[in-house]
Amino acid sequence: NNPECTDQVDEMMNELEQDFADIPGIFEGLGKEKDVPLYPGCTSHTKMKAVFKLFNLKAKNGWSDKSFTSLLELLKEMLPEKNELPDSTYKAKKLLCPLSMEFERIPACPRDCVLFRGKYKDLHKCPKCNASRYRPKGDEIESTKGAAAKVAWYLPIIPWFRRLFSNPRDAKLLRWHAECRKDDGMLRHPADCPEWRSIDRTYPDFGSEPRNLRIGLCTDGMNPYGNMSSRHSTWPVLL
Repeated sequence: NNPECTDQVDEMMNELEQDFADIPGIFEGLGKEKDVPLYPGCTSHTKMKAVFKLFNLKAKNGWSDKSFTSLLELLKEMLPEKNELPDSTYKAKKLLCPLSMEFERIPACPRDCVLFRGKYKDLHKCPKCNASRYRPKGDEIESTKGAAAKVAWYLPIIPWFRRLFSNPRDAKLLRWHAECRKDDGMLRHPADCPEWRSIDRTYPDFGSEPRNLRIGLCTDGMNPYGNMSSRHSTWPVLL
């Protein structure tokens, strides 16, 4: 029985209760799953806690969905009868689905010119290069409907921030620059650089709140975390 994992489950459940305040039916169903024993008489693990811990192992060890399903099937056979462990990766993911971050799939130009959203939402062709937004079907040269040729996955940043601050340990780390950083003029952290102080001077209300998070973009070929190799193109990162 891992106390740290138990704390993580409880923290996530508390956060979900807030996230689903406007749709209580979803959280009510999730709450029932949280309290279901893994098998009759089990006091150490609930159904959700067991799946949560197994998924942690899956992620840490890079197990494929196929191998994870095989493990679940074996464990279900080994556990006492009438156990509640899912016997497939699909069923396990379905159980934890409300715990995942929300996302948005946005059709994109196959040549990366634009995203088909906002003023481009109803277009069938890219306004820059005239490429079709749809994947060709069979011998069709051009299609006006169907699956998108390319899709961008967008993770809304506000729910991400809420998840970070819902965990006391992560929340403390996010305030570290203001509460624990050694301020002796040496450059050890982005908070030590002139640009950080410039933001504080330009936006004093923002800078005075240590919980405000600063978003920055890394230029191509530059990695602020030590490896200055130019072999990789760097995407936007959270500083």
